[in-house]
Amino acid sequence: MSSLTFEGITKKRPEKSLVIFKKKRAGRNNRGKVTVHHQGGGVKQLLRLIDFKRDKLGVPGKVAAIEYDPTRSANIALIYYADGEKRYILAPIGLNVGDKIMSGADAEVRAGNALPVKFIPTGTMIHNIELIKGAGGKLVRSAGGAAQLLAKEGNFVHIRMPSGEMRLILADCMATIGQVGNIEHQGISLGKAGRKRLMGIRPTVRGSAMSPRDHPHGGGEGRTPVGMPGPKTPWGKPAMGYKTRKKKYSDKLIIRRRGKK
Repeated sequence: MSSLTFEGITKKRPEKSLVIFKKKRAGRNNRGKVTVHHQGGGVKQLLRLIDFKRDKLGVPGKVAAIEYDPTRSANIALIYYADGEKRYILAPIGLNVGDKIMSGADAEVRAGNALPVKFIPTGTMIHNIELIKGAGGKLVRSAGGAAQLLAKEGNFVHIRMPSGEMRLILADCMATIGQVGNIEHQGISLGKAGRKRLMGIRPTVRGSAMSPRDHPHGGGEGRTPVGMPGPKTPWGKPAMGYKTRKKKYSDKLIIRRRGKK
């Protein structure tokens, strides 16, 4: 079992104006039907409101604290802006209490600053990348994540994702400079099932341990093989190698998929 030391955390209690209560639904939809399995229980959490849009253009801000966020792997930074507003952002490596940050085309290329990608030099490591201008960052937001800006071509820029995927991003989209902090998160070993339950994750039961009415793999006297061409999901669909991704607009912006050379 291992855990973080929280050495970089400078403030324990969150900013009251930037949190909301997180209602637990145990994987159920508005009709009470389970649509996401293996969810339920867990400790109570307050949801921190993160500024993924970084739309305080031209307004300087100061890092007031580095905080822990129980709902994400990355740490967050509390920012006090010059106009009196407070916001949370993802805390990149190298961002410390007292540092100044800025958003906009005139901002310096420095960890924590957000710029349109067309103004970021090639080779720079970035995170919190928008897919649609003004919609807020959607890509590269977890602990230790960083994408690299490789080239600029017309209205698009080439970006290499942490997975190795190469894709195009509109040049007007915003991105934040630097690598997301809390890299040590990937080295955590939970060590026991109870820590998983505290996270709100319930046990995953094997299909072969179920009855035939509950799973295609179930039934039989003793341990039995799958007994059909390929493993199946609980609803009888192929579980391996079966493509379920629907066509998306962003597909044509992917130059090279992850795992392919």
